[in-house]
Amino acid sequence: MAATRSGAARLAISAASMVLAPTAAPASDLWIGVYQHDITLSRTRFESGQDVKAGWIGDRIDALHAIGRPSPHVLVSKSLNGGTDYAAAGLDWRFGSIVYVRPGIGLAVNDGPRRAYRDGRRVDLGSPVTFEPELAFAWRPSRKVALEASWIHLSHATLFSRQNRGLDSWGLRMLVHLD
Repeated sequence: MAATRSGAARLAISAASMVLAPTAAPASDLWIGVYQHDITLSRTRFESGQDVKAGWIGDRIDALHAIGRPSPHVLVSKSLNGGTDYAAAGLDWRFGSIVYVRPGIGLAVNDGPRRAYRDGRRVDLGSPVTFEPELAFAWRPSRKVALEASWIHLSHATLFSRQNRGLDSWGLRMLVHLD
């Protein structure tokens, strides 16, 4: 099982690294952040620890003007405590300029365990494929740098199995704008 998880994580991170490479697309922002892994209001946590996440946010897509000209995004997440790693891609929208909010939605693939129990309750994600909604509140002190407080959630809304515990991460990330 550990070899399978490790192989899936390497595959997801390698694929996302190719997408994040500067030659892959005309990037507008690259970011890196630190997150608290599996923040929950319930007392039964799935996993714990911290994550390092990195991502790319592209230029707004003019062809999607009917839904507000979103930007594409790609991210990878590496758990520092041996927890679930994942890669995601989707769309996000930015509202504001110096102070802004950035909601987004995407699809993610994860290498989390297929079944996990804590205190007699099943707490795994229930699927290797999940939705990836996110929300960031930000401040851009200069044209080149922004700081975001970010929430990222993994869940599949019981579409892929009856088990749907979900996983939340909260963190801070720094964006660097590329010209």
